[in-house]
Amino acid sequence: MKQYLLLFFVILSSAYGFSQDEEGKVKGVVLNVSNSEVLEGVNIVNLNKVIGTSTNNKGEFEINAKVNDTLHFSYLGFKSIKVRVTNDWLKYGNATTINLTELALALEEVVVNQLKLTGYLEVDIKQVPAINNNYRYSISGLPSTGYEAGKSSALNKVLGSIFNPADFLHRMFGKKPNELRKLKKMKEDDEIRNLLASRFDREMLTVLLQVDKVDLDEIVSQCNYSKGFIQTANDLQILDAISECYEEYKVLNRDRNGKL
Repeated sequence: MKQYLLLFFVILSSAYGFSQDEEGKVKGVVLNVSNSEVLEGVNIVNLNKVIGTSTNNKGEFEINAKVNDTLHFSYLGFKSIKVRVTNDWLKYGNATTINLTELALALEEVVVNQLKLTGYLEVDIKQVPAINNNYRYSISGLPSTGYEAGKSSALNKVLGSIFNPADFLHRMFGKKPNELRKLKKMKEDDEIRNLLASRFDREMLTVLLQVDKVDLDEIVSQCNYSKGFIQTANDLQILDAISECYEEYKVLNRDRNGKL
């Protein structure tokens, strides 16, 4: 009797383990929770596999996943949510309803200061805001387009990049090899690239890379990109900047270690 029970538990454990590793497609429909209307163009990203998709005009979606994968749903004007893939959802293939909650939008007050010209050039020119000139400086031996820096600190930033090109980036991701692999996957997935190209909120990047927005901006800053670039770049440009910086770090770090 004990042998039969042992065999039963072995078979059950094997079946459960297989179901956990089995990959398939999960389907669903995304609705506005307030009025049950379907939402078209909702962005869905599998954070574990780093692949993305979006809902069609009926609010429907389909994406590859395994049990316990996390799906991230985001839509302009709605609160983003994460949903875990369950065994039942994957096994039976039923379309699951996902409800998103609309955010209350409020426009911040904008103050426009009008220039009051006096007619005296020396006085009036001081009222004109300074133009933010950003430059990129190439470093010999690197395949990239170089480092971006402000004019006043250009030399210091270029020299700093030689001795400390992306140590901050390495400290952020050195113990997170999965996040570095995600960088490569994010660059290869067309759906995610298209998604990031249309966004400026850094939400998807922070979720995928498991860092805070402040740390994300600091990474790009430490990679010698200007404040103006950080403020105006879309999420795809930020992704490419981080990826490029890390590749440059590996080149410089390899050369540095080779000389030791």
